[in-house]
Amino acid sequence: MKGVNRDVARIIKPRPTIEGAGVRLKRAFPLPDLDYLDPFLLLDHFGSENPEDYLAGFPLHPHRGIETVTYVLAGVVRHEDTLGNAGVIGAGDVQWMTSGRGIMHEEMPGPVGGRMMGFQLWVNLPARLKMTSPGYQEIPSHIIPLVTRESSSVRVIAGELEGVVGPVKGIAANPLYLDISMPEGASYSQPIQRDHTAFAYVFEGEADFAGPSGHPGTRVSSPALVVLGDGDFLSVRAHSGPARLILVAGKPLHEPIARYGPFVMNTREEILQALEDLRTGRFVVPG
Repeated sequence: MKGVNRDVARIIKPRPTIEGAGVRLKRAFPLPDLDYLDPFLLLDHFGSENPEDYLAGFPLHPHRGIETVTYVLAGVVRHEDTLGNAGVIGAGDVQWMTSGRGIMHEEMPGPVGGRMMGFQLWVNLPARLKMTSPGYQEIPSHIIPLVTRESSSVRVIAGELEGVVGPVKGIAANPLYLDISMPEGASYSQPIQRDHTAFAYVFEGEADFAGPSGHPGTRVSSPALVVLGDGDFLSVRAHSGPARLILVAGKPLHEPIARYGPFVMNTREEILQALEDLRTGRFVVPG
């Protein structure tokens, strides 16, 4: 593949965290040593075979100024929001919610066959869209394309792979979101637009990430976040067994960030306004 290989800039082990009403999960970022990866604000990896770790769920709570992406690998998530959306997403399904000026929603996970697993990603909105109307995309597993490439299987959630376009569209960050499964010894290369922020999250097995010019690089054992340097493509290889990872990339905003819990705006004053709107019942605007 022509161009410059994206080297491993940092490797971060996710840390145990409790969120919502008592959900135990692994947080890749934000952490004290990594606040965000512009335009991505948060990545949580949830999964357990113990229902006590997640059944309390995430009761009704607000968001403003961001997009939340929930990707379920096992189990189900029951959801409901102030747009009138309600339902259940299961294994392989994706929920992409644009909070815009304000939305309230709840997410209640449950097991299937004793298992619950998935990811939630937060994507920042540019200043011009912070107060846009909220929106919602529910993407069932059967419409997410599966591409076989270099003996690996790739689910194209967002972005494009060899002319195959993922079903998530109309997102300001122009994201790439792939779920890559590699058999033992398989190598995989993926073009990534230069100057776009990119990271991989290895959640099964071990993977070798090529260094500059394809030289032997860095071995990463799951679970781990791999922050990628700039370049034109990623090269990775499954080591001593199958490996699986998500690969995410997007256009950075280069804008100031002010954050308070589920609110991410550009200034402290905007955060204070969000809190005031929530207090006075003006947070969710009908229509």
